[in-house]
Amino acid sequence: MGTIHSNHRSSDAYSLGVLRGAIRSAAPDVILTEIPPDRIEQAKRSFAEQGRVEEPRTCAFPEYTDVVFPLLREMDFRLLGAAGWRQELADNRRMVLERIASDLARADQWAEYQAAQRDYARDLAGRGDDPRFIHTDQFDRLVERAYRPFQQYFDSDLGPAGWTQINRAHTDLIHAALDTISGRNLRVLITFGTAHKYMILRSIARRDDIELLDTRALFA
Repeated sequence: MGTIHSNHRSSDAYSLGVLRGAIRSAAPDVILTEIPPDRIEQAKRSFAEQGRVEEPRTCAFPEYTDVVFPLLREMDFRLLGAAGWRQELADNRRMVLERIASDLARADQWAEYQAAQRDYARDLAGRGDDPRFIHTDQFDRLVERAYRPFQQYFDSDLGPAGWTQINRAHTDLIHAALDTISGRNLRVLITFGTAHKYMILRSIARRDDIELLDTRALFA
């Protein structure tokens, strides 16, 4: 399930309430989250002890603080962290991109990347928060095209923070989590930002121990 992070708070089409209803309809046994495994353990402790999430990384995602964690009070599912994100990766990525953006020798690369992002925004206008559109192959193709220059030109500069490697870090953790529950006939809901969805789907589609369900049915 692709999420839109802070935009859930301002969207009518994909509000926190809509997301809550979709998760209830999904009735998952396990939810894999876009939170690192060590961070989610901290979030679980604060929620259990204080009734609210105080872990800083988790607090950036209202889909978890306002929806998923509160749903633990009425639903029976396990929460697992599956994000390869680390603060040092984000800090390094920001510094590297600032350097590239100011490098005149790479102005054409930066311009192509910016143009791809503008095209993406134009193509999504009026439907970028529509959950039924978000969960289509067409949406995934638009995302892949938008990130292609970023991946092509900047991956080698960014290393572990590059688009290829960070998504591989995510999918490695997702596969590791799925391996621990394989063969137990459980329903697993994977929740990541919409930009990562095509990479995740492409990776897990190679598994022979899962059945992928159409997420759009949750938003009927």
